[in-house]
Amino acid sequence: MSTTRKVAHNTAYQLIGKITSTLLGLVAIAMMTRYLGVEKFGWYITTMAFLQFIGILIDFGLIPVTAQMMSEPDHDKDKLFKNLLGFRFVTAILFLGIAPLFALLFPYPTEVKMAIGFTTIAFLGIAMNQVLIGFYQTKLKMHIQAIGENVGRIVLVVGLWLVVHNQASFLTVMWVVVLNSLAYTIVLWLGAKKYTSISFGFDWVIWKSIMKKMWPIAISIVFNVVYLKGDTLLLSIFRTQAEVGIYGAAYRVIDILSQTAMMIMGVMLPLLAFNWSRNLKNEFKKYFQMSFDTMMLLAVPMMVGTIVLANKIVLFIFEKEFIASVLPLQILSLAVFGLYLGAVFGHTAVAINKQKQTMWIYISDAIITLVGYLIFIPMYGMYGAAGMTVFSELYAGILLFFTVRYYTGETLQFKTLGKIIFASLVMGATLWFLPQLNIILLVLLGILVYGTIIILIKVVSKETLKEILTLKQ
Repeated sequence: MSTTRKVAHNTAYQLIGKITSTLLGLVAIAMMTRYLGVEKFGWYITTMAFLQFIGILIDFGLIPVTAQMMSEPDHDKDKLFKNLLGFRFVTAILFLGIAPLFALLFPYPTEVKMAIGFTTIAFLGIAMNQVLIGFYQTKLKMHIQAIGENVGRIVLVVGLWLVVHNQASFLTVMWVVVLNSLAYTIVLWLGAKKYTSISFGFDWVIWKSIMKKMWPIAISIVFNVVYLKGDTLLLSIFRTQAEVGIYGAAYRVIDILSQTAMMIMGVMLPLLAFNWSRNLKNEFKKYFQMSFDTMMLLAVPMMVGTIVLANKIVLFIFEKEFIASVLPLQILSLAVFGLYLGAVFGHTAVAINKQKQTMWIYISDAIITLVGYLIFIPMYGMYGAAGMTVFSELYAGILLFFTVRYYTGETLQFKTLGKIIFASLVMGATLWFLPQLNIILLVLLGILVYGTIIILIKVVSKETLKEILTLKQ
Protein backbone atom coordinates (compact mmCIF):
# COMPACT_ATOMS: atom_id res chain seq x y z
CA MET A 1 0.00 0.00 0.00
CA SER A 2 1.43 3.45 -0.95
CA THR A 3 2.14 6.03 1.74
CA THR A 4 -0.56 8.34 0.36
CA ARG A 5 -3.11 5.54 0.63
CA LYS A 6 -1.94 4.60 4.13
CA VAL A 7 -2.27 8.22 5.26
CA ALA A 8 -5.65 8.54 3.57
CA HIS A 9 -7.01 5.34 5.09
CA ASN A 10 -5.58 6.17 8.51
CA THR A 11 -7.17 9.62 8.29
CA ALA A 12 -10.44 8.11 7.02
CA TYR A 13 -10.63 5.78 10.03
CA GLN A 14 -10.09 8.77 12.28
CA LEU A 15 -12.66 10.88 10.44
CA ILE A 16 -15.27 8.12 10.72
CA GLY A 17 -14.41 7.73 14.39
CA LYS A 18 -14.43 11.50 14.85
CA ILE A 19 -17.86 11.82 13.22
CA THR A 20 -19.39 9.29 15.61
CA SER A 21 -17.54 10.65 18.66
CA THR A 22 -18.58 14.19 17.71
CA LEU A 23 -22.22 13.15 17.45
CA LEU A 24 -21.96 11.43 20.84
CA GLY A 25 -20.22 14.50 22.22
CA LEU A 26 -23.00 16.77 20.95
CA VAL A 27 -25.59 14.48 22.55
CA ALA A 28 -23.66 14.64 25.84
CA ILE A 29 -23.36 18.45 25.76
CA ALA A 30 -27.05 18.78 24.86
CA MET A 31 -27.99 16.55 27.81
CA MET A 32 -25.67 18.42 30.14
CA THR A 33 -26.79 21.95 29.20
CA ARG A 34 -30.47 21.04 29.40
CA TYR A 35 -30.04 19.33 32.78
CA LEU A 36 -27.64 21.76 34.46
CA GLY A 37 -28.92 25.06 33.06
CA VAL A 38 -26.80 28.15 32.37
CA GLU A 39 -25.25 28.68 35.83
CA LYS A 40 -24.38 25.08 36.70
CA PHE A 41 -23.11 24.51 33.16
CA GLY A 42 -20.88 27.49 33.97
CA TRP A 43 -19.62 25.47 36.95
CA TYR A 44 -18.75 22.62 34.57
CA ILE A 45 -16.97 24.98 32.15
CA THR A 46 -15.03 26.61 35.01
CA THR A 47 -13.93 23.22 36.38
CA MET A 48 -12.80 21.99 32.98
CA ALA A 49 -11.14 25.29 32.00
CA PHE A 50 -9.17 25.37 35.27
CA LEU A 51 -7.89 21.82 34.83
CA GLN A 52 -7.34 22.27 31.09
CA PHE A 53 -5.18 25.27 31.94
CA ILE A 54 -3.06 23.06 34.22
CA GLY A 55 -3.27 20.16 31.76
CA ILE A 56 -2.02 22.21 28.80
CA LEU A 57 0.64 23.73 31.05
CA ILE A 58 2.08 20.24 31.70
CA ASP A 59 1.44 19.03 28.15
CA PHE A 60 5.13 19.52 27.29
CA GLY A 61 4.23 18.76 23.67
CA LEU A 62 4.51 15.04 24.35
CA ILE A 63 2.22 13.99 21.48
CA PRO A 64 4.44 15.55 18.76
CA VAL A 65 7.62 14.76 20.73
CA THR A 66 6.62 11.07 20.97
CA ALA A 67 5.71 10.94 17.28
CA GLN A 68 8.96 12.65 16.30
CA MET A 69 11.31 10.63 18.55
CA MET A 70 9.63 7.32 17.62
CA SER A 71 10.18 8.22 13.92
CA GLU A 72 13.90 8.95 14.37
CA PRO A 73 16.64 6.29 14.48
CA ASP A 74 18.33 7.52 17.70
CA HIS A 75 16.86 5.16 20.36
CA ASP A 76 15.60 1.62 20.82
CA LYS A 77 11.87 2.07 20.25
CA ASP A 78 10.58 -0.19 23.07
CA LYS A 79 12.91 1.35 25.63
CA LEU A 80 12.11 4.87 24.46
CA PHE A 81 8.36 4.26 24.68
CA LYS A 82 8.61 2.94 28.25
CA ASN A 83 10.61 5.99 29.29
CA LEU A 84 8.15 8.35 27.64
CA LEU A 85 5.38 6.69 29.68
CA GLY A 86 7.42 6.91 32.87
CA PHE A 87 8.31 10.55 32.29
CA ARG A 88 4.69 11.44 31.53
CA PHE A 89 3.33 9.65 34.63
CA VAL A 90 5.76 11.23 37.10
CA THR A 91 5.38 14.78 35.77
CA ALA A 92 1.57 14.50 35.57
CA ILE A 93 1.27 13.26 39.17
CA LEU A 94 3.51 16.08 40.44
CA PHE A 95 1.72 18.93 38.68
CA LEU A 96 -1.87 17.70 38.82
CA GLY A 97 -1.47 17.01 42.55
CA ILE A 98 -1.05 20.75 43.12
CA ALA A 99 -4.15 21.77 41.12
CA PRO A 100 -6.82 21.18 43.83
CA LEU A 101 -4.81 23.18 46.37
CA PHE A 102 -4.30 25.99 43.88
CA ALA A 103 -8.07 26.07 43.19
CA LEU A 104 -8.76 26.98 46.82
CA LEU A 105 -7.32 30.45 46.11
CA PHE A 106 -10.02 31.23 43.52
CA PRO A 107 -13.47 32.73 44.24
CA TYR A 108 -15.36 29.69 42.98
CA PRO A 109 -18.44 28.00 44.47
CA THR A 110 -17.65 25.09 46.83
CA GLU A 111 -19.03 22.57 44.31
CA VAL A 112 -16.57 23.78 41.68
CA LYS A 113 -13.60 23.45 44.06
CA MET A 114 -14.71 19.93 45.01
CA ALA A 115 -15.14 19.00 41.33
CA ILE A 116 -11.65 20.27 40.53
CA GLY A 117 -10.32 18.05 43.33
CA PHE A 118 -11.46 14.70 41.94
CA THR A 119 -11.64 15.56 38.22
CA THR A 120 -7.82 15.67 38.26
CA ILE A 121 -8.11 11.88 37.88
CA ALA A 122 -9.62 12.44 34.42
CA PHE A 123 -6.74 14.71 33.47
CA LEU A 124 -4.18 12.16 34.63
CA GLY A 125 -5.76 9.82 32.06
CA ILE A 126 -5.61 12.57 29.41
CA ALA A 127 -1.93 13.16 30.23
CA MET A 128 -1.06 9.47 29.76
CA ASN A 129 -3.03 9.43 26.49
CA GLN A 130 -0.58 11.96 25.02
CA VAL A 131 2.21 9.40 24.83
CA LEU A 132 -0.11 6.62 23.65
CA ILE A 133 -1.58 8.77 20.86
CA GLY A 134 1.93 9.78 19.75
CA PHE A 135 2.81 6.08 19.62
CA TYR A 136 -0.22 5.26 17.45
CA GLN A 137 0.63 8.14 15.11
CA THR A 138 4.03 6.61 14.33
CA LYS A 139 2.41 3.20 13.72
CA LEU A 140 -0.34 4.73 11.53
CA LYS A 141 -2.80 2.90 13.79
CA MET A 142 -4.97 5.84 14.78
CA HIS A 143 -8.14 3.77 14.41
CA ILE A 144 -7.39 2.50 17.94
CA GLN A 145 -7.46 6.08 19.21
CA ALA A 146 -10.78 6.58 17.43
CA ILE A 147 -12.20 3.43 19.07
CA GLY A 148 -11.02 4.59 22.49
CA GLU A 149 -12.55 8.02 22.08
CA ASN A 150 -15.89 6.51 21.07
CA VAL A 151 -15.91 4.06 23.97
CA GLY A 152 -15.31 6.99 26.32
CA ARG A 153 -18.12 9.00 24.73
CA ILE A 154 -20.54 6.06 25.04
CA VAL A 155 -19.69 5.83 28.74
CA LEU A 156 -20.30 9.60 29.01
CA VAL A 157 -23.70 9.52 27.27
CA VAL A 158 -24.94 6.48 29.20
CA GLY A 159 -23.69 7.98 32.46
CA LEU A 160 -25.42 11.30 31.80
CA TRP A 161 -28.65 9.49 30.94
CA LEU A 162 -28.51 7.78 34.34
CA VAL A 163 -27.75 11.13 36.01
CA VAL A 164 -30.77 12.78 34.38
CA HIS A 165 -33.00 9.77 35.06
CA ASN A 166 -32.07 9.78 38.76
CA GLN A 167 -31.92 13.59 39.10
CA ALA A 168 -28.38 13.35 40.49
CA SER A 169 -26.17 16.25 41.60
CA PHE A 170 -23.63 18.37 39.71
CA LEU A 171 -20.80 16.44 41.36
CA THR A 172 -22.21 13.16 40.03
CA VAL A 173 -22.10 14.68 36.53
CA MET A 174 -18.38 15.37 37.04
CA TRP A 175 -17.77 11.77 38.17
CA VAL A 176 -19.29 10.64 34.87
CA VAL A 177 -16.77 12.91 33.09
CA VAL A 178 -13.98 11.14 35.02
CA LEU A 179 -15.27 7.70 33.94
CA ASN A 180 -15.33 8.88 30.31
CA SER A 181 -11.63 9.75 30.48
CA LEU A 182 -10.63 6.52 32.24
CA ALA A 183 -12.52 4.36 29.70
CA TYR A 184 -10.68 6.13 26.84
CA THR A 185 -7.30 5.58 28.52
CA ILE A 186 -7.96 1.87 29.20
CA VAL A 187 -8.74 1.22 25.51
CA LEU A 188 -5.55 3.00 24.38
CA TRP A 189 -3.49 1.15 26.98
CA LEU A 190 -4.82 -2.29 26.05
CA GLY A 191 -4.43 -1.54 22.32
CA ALA A 192 -0.77 -0.56 22.71
CA LYS A 193 0.01 -3.92 24.35
CA LYS A 194 -0.53 -5.57 20.94
CA TYR A 195 2.48 -3.72 19.53
CA THR A 196 4.87 -3.32 22.47
CA SER A 197 5.29 -4.18 26.13
CA ILE A 198 3.76 -1.58 28.44
CA SER A 199 5.62 -0.46 31.54
CA PHE A 200 7.30 2.62 32.99
CA GLY A 201 10.96 3.29 32.21
CA PHE A 202 13.25 5.48 34.32
CA ASP A 203 16.45 5.74 32.31
CA TRP A 204 17.93 9.15 33.10
CA VAL A 205 19.89 9.31 29.82
CA ILE A 206 16.68 8.88 27.80
CA TRP A 207 14.80 11.29 30.10
CA LYS A 208 17.45 13.92 29.36
CA SER A 209 17.00 13.25 25.65
CA ILE A 210 13.22 13.68 26.03
CA MET A 211 13.64 16.94 27.95
CA LYS A 212 16.13 18.25 25.41
CA LYS A 213 13.66 17.57 22.62
CA MET A 214 10.61 18.91 24.45
CA TRP A 215 11.81 22.01 26.34
CA PRO A 216 11.33 24.50 23.47
CA ILE A 217 7.82 23.11 22.91
CA ALA A 218 7.14 23.10 26.66
CA ILE A 219 8.10 26.78 27.02
CA SER A 220 6.01 27.65 23.98
CA ILE A 221 3.04 25.77 25.47
CA VAL A 222 3.39 27.58 28.81
CA PHE A 223 2.76 30.81 26.92
CA ASN A 224 0.36 29.11 24.52
CA VAL A 225 -1.94 28.18 27.41
CA VAL A 226 -2.39 31.87 28.26
CA TYR A 227 -4.27 32.57 25.06
CA LEU A 228 -5.83 29.09 24.70
CA LYS A 229 -7.55 28.93 28.10
CA GLY A 230 -6.87 32.33 29.63
CA ASP A 231 -10.12 33.71 28.21
CA THR A 232 -12.42 31.30 30.08
CA LEU A 233 -10.32 31.42 33.26
CA LEU A 234 -10.33 35.23 33.43
CA LEU A 235 -14.00 35.34 32.45
CA SER A 236 -14.74 33.09 35.45
CA ILE A 237 -13.03 35.65 37.71
CA PHE A 238 -14.42 38.90 36.27
CA ARG A 239 -17.92 37.77 35.26
CA THR A 240 -20.74 35.54 36.54
CA GLN A 241 -20.86 31.76 36.22
CA ALA A 242 -23.93 32.21 33.99
CA GLU A 243 -21.89 34.22 31.47
CA VAL A 244 -19.15 31.59 31.68
CA GLY A 245 -21.81 29.00 30.79
CA ILE A 246 -23.02 31.04 27.78
CA TYR A 247 -19.45 31.54 26.49
CA GLY A 248 -18.53 27.94 27.30
CA ALA A 249 -21.41 26.62 25.20
CA ALA A 250 -20.11 28.54 22.16
CA TYR A 251 -16.54 27.43 22.86
CA ARG A 252 -17.61 23.78 23.08
CA VAL A 253 -18.72 23.92 19.42
CA ILE A 254 -15.34 25.41 18.43
CA ASP A 255 -13.53 22.73 20.47
CA ILE A 256 -15.31 20.05 18.45
CA LEU A 257 -14.34 21.71 15.16
CA SER A 258 -10.71 22.14 16.23
CA GLN A 259 -10.09 18.50 17.20
CA THR A 260 -9.94 17.43 13.57
CA ALA A 261 -6.98 19.75 12.98
CA MET A 262 -4.80 18.04 15.58
CA MET A 263 -5.97 14.62 14.39
CA ILE A 264 -4.89 15.20 10.78
CA MET A 265 -1.59 16.85 11.65
CA GLY A 266 -0.92 14.02 14.06
CA VAL A 267 -1.02 11.68 11.05
CA MET A 268 1.17 13.95 8.90
CA LEU A 269 3.83 14.79 11.54
CA PRO A 270 5.72 11.45 11.43
CA LEU A 271 5.84 11.62 7.61
CA LEU A 272 7.12 15.20 7.64
CA ALA A 273 9.71 14.36 10.32
CA PHE A 274 10.79 11.14 8.56
CA ASN A 275 11.41 12.82 5.20
CA TRP A 276 13.02 15.97 6.62
CA SER A 277 15.42 14.03 8.90
CA ARG A 278 16.57 11.99 5.88
CA ASN A 279 16.86 15.01 3.56
CA LEU A 280 14.14 13.72 1.21
CA LYS A 281 13.19 17.22 0.07
CA ASN A 282 10.74 16.30 -2.69
CA GLU A 283 8.79 13.95 -0.43
CA PHE A 284 8.80 16.53 2.37
CA LYS A 285 7.48 19.20 0.01
CA LYS A 286 4.74 16.85 -1.17
CA TYR A 287 3.47 16.12 2.35
CA PHE A 288 3.86 19.76 3.43
CA GLN A 289 1.58 20.89 0.59
CA MET A 290 -0.77 17.96 1.27
CA SER A 291 -1.03 18.99 4.94
CA PHE A 292 -1.89 22.59 4.07
CA ASP A 293 -4.44 21.70 1.38
CA THR A 294 -6.16 19.07 3.54
CA MET A 295 -6.45 21.43 6.51
CA MET A 296 -7.83 24.27 4.40
CA LEU A 297 -10.26 21.83 2.77
CA LEU A 298 -11.85 21.49 6.21
CA ALA A 299 -11.11 24.82 7.93
CA VAL A 300 -12.68 27.22 5.42
CA PRO A 301 -16.10 25.51 5.03
CA MET A 302 -16.25 24.94 8.81
CA MET A 303 -15.72 28.65 9.41
CA VAL A 304 -18.25 29.76 6.78
CA GLY A 305 -20.84 27.17 7.78
CA THR A 306 -20.61 28.02 11.48
CA ILE A 307 -21.07 31.75 10.83
CA VAL A 308 -24.15 31.15 8.67
CA LEU A 309 -25.74 28.46 10.85
CA ALA A 310 -24.74 29.71 14.34
CA ASN A 311 -28.30 30.56 15.41
CA LYS A 312 -29.67 27.16 14.37
CA ILE A 313 -26.69 25.32 15.90
CA VAL A 314 -27.24 26.94 19.31
CA LEU A 315 -31.00 26.32 19.30
CA PHE A 316 -30.53 22.71 18.16
CA ILE A 317 -27.86 21.76 20.71
CA PHE A 318 -28.49 24.05 23.69
CA GLU A 319 -32.08 25.38 23.27
CA LYS A 320 -33.33 28.95 23.92
CA GLU A 321 -31.73 29.35 27.36
CA PHE A 322 -28.35 29.60 25.59
CA ILE A 323 -29.44 31.85 22.68
CA ALA A 324 -26.91 34.50 23.81
CA SER A 325 -24.17 32.08 22.67
CA VAL A 326 -24.88 32.84 18.99
CA LEU A 327 -22.72 35.98 18.59
CA PRO A 328 -19.74 34.58 20.57
CA LEU A 329 -19.95 31.45 18.39
CA GLN A 330 -19.90 33.52 15.19
CA ILE A 331 -16.90 35.49 16.43
CA LEU A 332 -15.05 32.37 17.60
CA SER A 333 -15.65 30.62 14.26
CA LEU A 334 -13.09 33.03 12.76
CA ALA A 335 -10.53 31.53 15.14
CA VAL A 336 -11.00 28.12 13.48
CA PHE A 337 -9.10 29.30 10.40
CA GLY A 338 -6.20 30.60 12.53
CA LEU A 339 -6.18 27.46 14.63
CA TYR A 340 -5.90 25.22 11.55
CA LEU A 341 -3.09 27.39 10.18
CA GLY A 342 -1.30 27.14 13.51
CA ALA A 343 -1.74 23.36 13.53
CA VAL A 344 -0.17 22.96 10.07
CA PHE A 345 2.85 25.18 10.66
CA GLY A 346 3.29 24.43 14.36
CA HIS A 347 3.52 20.68 13.68
CA THR A 348 5.78 21.31 10.68
CA ALA A 349 8.12 23.36 12.90
CA VAL A 350 8.37 20.36 15.24
CA ALA A 351 9.02 18.03 12.28
CA ILE A 352 11.98 20.14 11.08
CA ASN A 353 13.36 20.62 14.62
CA LYS A 354 12.77 24.38 14.71
CA GLN A 355 10.80 24.48 17.96
CA LYS A 356 13.25 26.96 19.48
CA GLN A 357 12.88 29.32 16.54
CA THR A 358 9.11 29.54 17.05
CA MET A 359 9.18 30.29 20.79
CA TRP A 360 9.12 34.04 20.28
CA ILE A 361 5.79 33.72 18.47
CA TYR A 362 4.05 32.01 21.39
CA ILE A 363 5.68 34.28 23.96
CA SER A 364 4.72 37.51 22.18
CA ASP A 365 1.24 36.15 21.43
CA ALA A 366 0.70 35.29 25.09
CA ILE A 367 1.81 38.71 26.31
CA ILE A 368 -0.28 40.67 23.80
CA THR A 369 -3.35 38.46 24.26
CA LEU A 370 -3.14 38.50 28.08
CA VAL A 371 -3.02 42.29 28.05
CA GLY A 372 -6.01 42.24 25.67
CA TYR A 373 -7.93 39.86 27.94
CA LEU A 374 -7.28 42.04 30.99
CA ILE A 375 -8.50 45.13 29.12
CA PHE A 376 -11.45 43.78 27.14
CA ILE A 377 -12.92 41.02 29.37
CA PRO A 378 -13.79 43.40 32.26
CA MET A 379 -15.22 45.87 29.68
CA TYR A 380 -17.01 43.57 27.22
CA GLY A 381 -17.15 40.18 28.95
CA MET A 382 -17.47 37.18 26.66
CA TYR A 383 -17.35 39.34 23.50
CA GLY A 384 -13.97 40.74 24.52
CA ALA A 385 -12.76 37.21 25.28
CA ALA A 386 -13.94 35.92 21.88
CA GLY A 387 -12.37 38.83 19.96
CA MET A 388 -8.96 38.38 21.59
CA THR A 389 -9.13 34.61 21.03
CA VAL A 390 -9.58 35.24 17.29
CA PHE A 391 -6.62 37.62 17.30
CA SER A 392 -4.39 35.16 19.15
CA GLU A 393 -5.07 32.24 16.78
CA LEU A 394 -4.58 34.31 13.60
CA TYR A 395 -1.43 35.95 15.00
CA ALA A 396 0.17 32.58 15.81
CA GLY A 397 -0.94 30.90 12.57
CA ILE A 398 0.34 33.67 10.27
CA LEU A 399 3.71 34.12 12.01
CA LEU A 400 4.29 30.34 12.13
CA PHE A 401 3.65 30.25 8.37
CA PHE A 402 6.39 32.80 7.67
CA THR A 403 8.81 31.13 10.12
CA VAL A 404 8.39 27.67 8.59
CA ARG A 405 8.71 29.07 5.06
CA TYR A 406 11.97 30.77 6.05
CA TYR A 407 13.59 27.63 7.52
CA THR A 408 12.34 25.10 4.97
CA GLY A 409 12.72 27.28 1.90
CA GLU A 410 9.50 25.71 0.65
CA THR A 411 6.81 27.87 -0.99
CA LEU A 412 3.23 26.67 -0.76
CA GLN A 413 0.89 26.82 -3.74
CA PHE A 414 -2.37 28.70 -3.04
CA LYS A 415 -4.34 27.79 -6.16
CA THR A 416 -6.19 25.04 -4.30
CA LEU A 417 -6.96 27.41 -1.42
CA GLY A 418 -8.60 29.82 -3.86
CA LYS A 419 -10.86 27.02 -5.14
CA ILE A 420 -11.71 26.00 -1.56
CA ILE A 421 -12.70 29.58 -0.68
CA PHE A 422 -14.92 29.78 -3.79
CA ALA A 423 -16.63 26.46 -2.96
CA SER A 424 -17.14 27.51 0.67
CA LEU A 425 -18.71 30.85 -0.28
CA VAL A 426 -21.13 29.15 -2.69
CA MET A 427 -22.03 26.70 0.08
CA GLY A 428 -22.50 29.56 2.57
CA ALA A 429 -24.73 31.52 0.16
CA THR A 430 -26.86 28.42 -0.47
CA LEU A 431 -27.40 27.89 3.25
CA TRP A 432 -28.09 31.59 3.83
CA PHE A 433 -31.01 31.63 1.36
CA LEU A 434 -32.67 28.53 2.85
CA PRO A 435 -33.27 29.55 6.51
CA GLN A 436 -36.56 27.64 6.67
CA LEU A 437 -34.86 24.24 6.49
CA ASN A 438 -34.01 22.09 9.53
CA ILE A 439 -30.39 22.31 10.76
CA ILE A 440 -29.68 18.65 9.94
CA LEU A 441 -30.94 19.11 6.36
CA LEU A 442 -28.88 22.32 6.05
CA VAL A 443 -25.70 20.57 7.21
CA LEU A 444 -26.25 17.69 4.78
CA LEU A 445 -27.05 20.14 1.98
CA GLY A 446 -23.92 22.14 2.78
CA ILE A 447 -21.76 19.02 2.60
CA LEU A 448 -23.40 18.02 -0.70
CA VAL A 449 -22.97 21.47 -2.30
CA TYR A 450 -19.40 21.91 -1.08
CA GLY A 451 -18.39 18.35 -2.01
CA THR A 452 -19.92 18.63 -5.50
CA ILE A 453 -18.14 21.92 -6.24
CA ILE A 454 -14.69 20.78 -5.08
CA ILE A 455 -15.03 17.71 -7.33
CA LEU A 456 -16.24 19.76 -10.32
CA ILE A 457 -13.46 22.34 -10.04
CA LYS A 458 -10.89 19.58 -9.37
CA VAL A 459 -9.68 20.59 -5.91
CA VAL A 460 -8.58 16.95 -5.54
CA SER A 461 -7.16 15.24 -8.62
CA LYS A 462 -8.68 12.05 -10.07
CA GLU A 463 -5.36 10.28 -9.57
CA THR A 464 -5.30 11.09 -5.85
CA LEU A 465 -8.94 10.03 -5.41
CA LYS A 466 -8.27 6.77 -7.24
CA GLU A 467 -5.20 6.01 -5.10
CA ILE A 468 -7.06 6.83 -1.88
CA LEU A 469 -10.08 4.73 -2.73
CA THR A 470 -8.16 1.71 -4.05
CA LEU A 471 -7.78 -0.80 -1.22
CA LYS A 472 -4.79 -3.13 -1.43
CA GLN A 473 -3.21 -5.31 1.22
